[in-house]
Amino acid sequence: MEDVELKKMWNSLNQNIDEAKILNLQSWAVNVKAFEYLQTHKAQSKLKSLSSLKKWAVALGILWLLFLGILLYGNHFKNFYFSFSVLMLIFFSVTAIVVYIKHIVLINKINYSENVVEVQKKLTELQSSTINIVRILWLQIPFYTTFFWSSTWINGDYKFWLTAFPITLFFTFLSFWLYKNISLKNVDKKWFKILLGKEWTSIWSAKEYLNEIEKFKNDQ
Repeated sequence: MEDVELKKMWNSLNQNIDEAKILNLQSWAVNVKAFEYLQTHKAQSKLKSLSSLKKWAVALGILWLLFLGILLYGNHFKNFYFSFSVLMLIFFSVTAIVVYIKHIVLINKINYSENVVEVQKKLTELQSSTINIVRILWLQIPFYTTFFWSSTWINGDYKFWLTAFPITLFFTFLSFWLYKNISLKNVDKKWFKILLGKEWTSIWSAKEYLNEIEKFKNDQ
């Protein structure tokens, strides 16, 4: 008789433990879902803001492109240095517009219901492309210092070699230095974050929000 009662108690205890495990599992699943929704919503908000910023950049870029086109047409290639400088600025502007449109499309294609790893891959692609386009755009700096050059000034005025040329040389060095050093290895540098601004912080924050989901699952 005692064995039967003991067996019943044991079965009852096992049942209670199983029920507790199920409840804990359900609670864990609910907590994870709620946290996942919160974090993805934060990431989505950051990227939506970034997408709006890039749309404005594209619009302003098109206006800037039209302005450069007017300058180029007005000069009629009379001054080689002016025309060449403007052409190079047009090239960089077109490149930026095309890349920014690709970024907008990529952001809009992100499906937040996908696996976190898949979303992270898209964010890494966006991050890498952002760094590359910023590096490239800094290469246009010297051309802002050459558009007012002229053959007469270069050949007939020593002041050109004492003022204009050293300035161009300095900005050429600076642009190549930035092109070389704007990379993930300098991501913790203050100047890096300042140069990339919201473009970088938005993507970085979105990735961190998604990383916290996996950390939360492991902690739970």
